[in-house]
Amino acid sequence: MKKIFYLFLLFSISSFSQEIALLKYSGGGDWYANPTSLPNLIRFCNSTINTRIKAKPSTVEPSNPDLLSYPFVHMTGHGNVVFSDSDITNLRNYLYGGGFLHIDDNYGMDQYIRKEIKKIFPNNNLVEIPANHAIFQKPFPFPNGLPKIHEHDGTRPQAFGIFVENKLVLLYTYECDLGDGWEDPEVHNDPANVRDKALKMGANIINYIFTN
Repeated sequence: MKKIFYLFLLFSISSFSQEIALLKYSGGGDWYANPTSLPNLIRFCNSTINTRIKAKPSTVEPSNPDLLSYPFVHMTGHGNVVFSDSDITNLRNYLYGGGFLHIDDNYGMDQYIRKEIKKIFPNNNLVEIPANHAIFQKPFPFPNGLPKIHEHDGTRPQAFGIFVENKLVLLYTYECDLGDGWEDPEVHNDPANVRDKALKMGANIINYIFTN
């Protein structure tokens, strides 16, 4: 099953139109936050790193079998997250089968999402990803690791991950808010250089998925 899914992902990645998705989860959190972020990231990646991603991202629920169709799934929000047993099983199969989940704390998600990640990976701990990891190296170098996009509590940005057979399959970005930096300029009035950093870091994530 894992090998079949992995081969399917490779086929999807090499085909003309790739597709990524936003995770629609339960629990009351605003999974729909940052509506312009993924379309803008897709546009940036297609124009700068030669990806061929469909302009409009899909929306997928954690328990939906279609989850396994997407090489990259993004999750964000400010509040509560609850994964059902079927969500957990499907997410675990997805991540062990070659999928990638990026969770971006939009401020207020941390206390909830860590418990849900533990349900998916009861025997794995989130580990902080060092600045020398490949995801920070190319195509855009981030020698200090994850960039700071929004202040929030004023603490340093941290990238945490879950690894399966030495491959990063789950990325959790905390005290950073990449998704806000991907949004249309007028949404948060971020300076151009801040948005540029956010989009370049997003492109690094996409590049890592499609080349590892």
